[in-house]
Amino acid sequence: MSSVSTNEIKREFLKSKMGLTGVFILLGLVLISIITISTIPVSTFQEWNNPEKWILYPKTSVPSWVNLLSPEKIPEHKIIDAEIFESHKDEIFLVSQQFGVSFEYDDFPSDFIFETKTKYSDSHLVQIKVIRPDGIILEILSTSLPHSEIDTIHNQRYFSTDSMIKKNLNAYKEEFQFDFSIGATEIIFSNLNENQVQKGNYIFIMDTYGIGEPAEVLESKMILGGKTFGLMGTDELRRDLAVGLLWGTPLALFIGISVSIGSVVVGLVYGVYSGYKGKKTDETMMRFNDVIYALPALPFLIILAVTISNSIFLMIGFLMIFSWVGIAKVSRSMSLQIKTRQYVEAAKIMGQKDSKIIFRHILPQLLPYAFASIAISVPAAITTEAGLSFLGLGDPSFPTWGQILHDANTYGATAQGFWWWIVPPGILIAITGLAFVFIGNALDAIVNPKLKR
Repeated sequence: MSSVSTNEIKREFLKSKMGLTGVFILLGLVLISIITISTIPVSTFQEWNNPEKWILYPKTSVPSWVNLLSPEKIPEHKIIDAEIFESHKDEIFLVSQQFGVSFEYDDFPSDFIFETKTKYSDSHLVQIKVIRPDGIILEILSTSLPHSEIDTIHNQRYFSTDSMIKKNLNAYKEEFQFDFSIGATEIIFSNLNENQVQKGNYIFIMDTYGIGEPAEVLESKMILGGKTFGLMGTDELRRDLAVGLLWGTPLALFIGISVSIGSVVVGLVYGVYSGYKGKKTDETMMRFNDVIYALPALPFLIILAVTISNSIFLMIGFLMIFSWVGIAKVSRSMSLQIKTRQYVEAAKIMGQKDSKIIFRHILPQLLPYAFASIAISVPAAITTEAGLSFLGLGDPSFPTWGQILHDANTYGATAQGFWWWIVPPGILIAITGLAFVFIGNALDAIVNPKLKR
């Protein structure tokens, strides 16, 4: 390997379109990572496998932007906050929660849920109704909050599948000649006598009546179940895939860069020391290197993950163990050439220690090769982690791209056509690997004299 100055490397790299493309892609990934870490709460990342966290989200919904490409508008999953109004007449207090819905889709919503958190005492009556775009008012539910002698905070969810809601809405089927096979959402959102979607503005009203003092609404929202949601859709566990894909970016960079830097540093030091010492030391060290090199990495990684731990940090350590041997061989051959140069011989004559000669005179000559090796090693680490996670041997507490693909495979996403669950993580793995391959190949072409010619 020829000696290449830092300025020459910079100058040659800036001439490489491939290298610059890789840098731009990498900067984009770093920017996404910074935005993810700074804007998405860590609690969301930690609760990736907590079903309660995602209970308000829909199952396996396609991304919302699909409506821009589809001739028919698919209902979007909406989480609507309430507008709260209070009034009283004599001793009767009314707290009215109103949810405005603009529904302009070509299909019915899948369901609806009212979720409230109320502070109250004594007894309170709850009535839910909806005002349709045609002016018809449908009474959905009439019930009461559990009686309490003292102030209490009560969480309540009202589902469109509740038997009382079904019973109340079934009363309208004969009056408006609805098809008896349709459900609650179809009755509310259909044209009379047509069983087709009625578009327009709907107002859902939840009235809470109390005597003596009003109930205090702490939280209130309505979830209108749809079939599209968010930027990247949801999975079978209702998780927002955009969150998983965004968090997967810094995780992928952390895994890839950590493994590549660790393995390159170990490989360089090991190979240079072996080549510099020579004789029996070199022979012993290279035989050990050959043993590690001959081991089948993937089966051993699977065994280690099953028998010891599938922690992501231990996985990084395991990947380092099997990634340094090739670099050690190359750095040894370079060390054999460099140690015969005059300045190395002069350092020996002056009585400098072997460690000082290695770290001051030999390793600095290999830094350009080290940087190229680091860039080239990153994709292998990322794809290996993704492969282990896909096999179910990754750390399930981390939403890596490989873990997302594993969950997709577990729930049969391919067979059911859930492409948004499969394609994006695969593309991100490919793009990330491609960025480092571009950078590594550009650097290799500069520091490797054969490629340079």
